[in-house]
Amino acid sequence: MEPLQVVARLWERIEARDWDAVAGLIAEDAVIEWPVSSERIVGRANFIAVISDDDYADESSVEVLRILADGDLVVTEVEIPEDHVVYRAVSLWTVRDGLIVGAREYWTSPGQDPAPRWRAGYVEPLRAD
Repeated sequence: MEPLQVVARLWERIEARDWDAVAGLIAEDAVIEWPVSSERIVGRANFIAVISDDDYADESSVEVLRILADGDLVVTEVEIPEDHVVYRAVSLWTVRDGLIVGAREYWTSPGQDPAPRWRAGYVEPLRAD
């Protein structure tokens, strides 16, 4: 399976809450980094434990906004709306031999980091499409 297909399937399986199928796409020694929260998840079992936790894995949909691949590197932008907030992530996935071996994901919510007032004369508000 090509790297882009592996990562597309990953998001499909995450949305379906099919944790066994997600685990089948992750290398046993994969390293997933979340710089925004200063966390590193080492190993498939730990990654599955984090994303399948009842407090973390609710019934929200996952919308893949963009997916691009260049060799073993796949970049995705996803949106996960919840009742109180919309989460967005840009993720850089490394895929080798059909398995995800590493990732760096930047999770945030639109508007979470308000624009400084001094830029107001140079920018315009970004509207959701």
